[in-house]
Amino acid sequence: MPNRPINVLYIDDDATLGRLVQRMLARHNYVVEHVATDEAGLSRAQAGGIDVIILDHDLGTASGLDVLSALSADAAAPAVIYVTASSELSIAVTALKAGAMDYVVKTVGEDFEILLRAALEHAVVKTRLTRAREQAEQEVRAARDRAVTLLAEVNHRVANSLSLVGSLVRMQANSLKDPGAKAALAETQARITAIGNLHRSLYTSDDVRFVDLAGYLRSLMEDFAQSLTGSGQMPTIRFEAVPALAKTDKAISIGLIATELVTNALKYAYPNGTGEVRVILSSEGDKVTLKVLDDGIGWTGTGTIKGTGLGSKIVRAMAKSLAAELRYEDTGGRGTHAVMDLSLAGLAPPISEMA
Repeated sequence: MPNRPINVLYIDDDATLGRLVQRMLARHNYVVEHVATDEAGLSRAQAGGIDVIILDHDLGTASGLDVLSALSADAAAPAVIYVTASSELSIAVTALKAGAMDYVVKTVGEDFEILLRAALEHAVVKTRLTRAREQAEQEVRAARDRAVTLLAEVNHRVANSLSLVGSLVRMQANSLKDPGAKAALAETQARITAIGNLHRSLYTSDDVRFVDLAGYLRSLMEDFAQSLTGSGQMPTIRFEAVPALAKTDKAISIGLIATELVTNALKYAYPNGTGEVRVILSSEGDKVTLKVLDDGIGWTGTGTIKGTGLGSKIVRAMAKSLAAELRYEDTGGRGTHAVMDLSLAGLAPPISEMA
């Protein structure tokens, strides 16, 4: 038996049976409103406040199936119990296919009351469970939306803060006269930019778990070239990429590796600061390949490392985090070709995570 009065709309052109159903169900905590026509029934249902509808098959000038079809078009319509004096199974099947929750055959005596009450109790329980589930799902969606908004705001602020730090480093570099110190700060600024651009990509992304790797690297190389031009160097950085998704932590590592390799190319392949560096992101089969190519003095990855070696240490550490290895192709002394293959399975998210 329901714990609170349940509002029932009974649509039947038989006024006598309507009063009987009202009295019959009133004893069991149901409040029954009776209407005799399909138009009145649809109008009352649309007004709201009804928990369950009992719908008769034969409405005189109309069929209950027509009313059922109209109610089924409204996702918020109450559950419908279809009743008829006919025992033909085809009517029950048609009504259930049209959206009725249950079906009851009118009979003489107490059987009709027992069957109708059982159908009502089932409909009430199922409706409450459905509404509770929908409310819970709505609350989960709302909580997720709030979390996404907050996370986007965090990434926005982190990106802005890193941009400010990068600007302070650049100002510090500009105030120095020692070339080595200026170069070291310029490299530090490039690393800060690599991480800041990642957060900038995240706060404009629909899914902060993943990054458009091609777009991220493109913006990174553009900012890198612009910062070098501002410092008086005139390099040419060409970028080619195929679309690829990467998990956020993987993208940061790849961005830092690309930054270090381009920095090394500009420092050692082209000591005067001019020349072309090509950054290529390609995919084939189950792997994604990052290449940084130059036409400078050439480096095979062996021999004495120039400079402090910090850049090489960063590259090795980032490659290890990606379960990858950086290799240098033999160019016959004509430039440097740094290549790193990445497993697509480890780089890209599973399809189930993207759904």
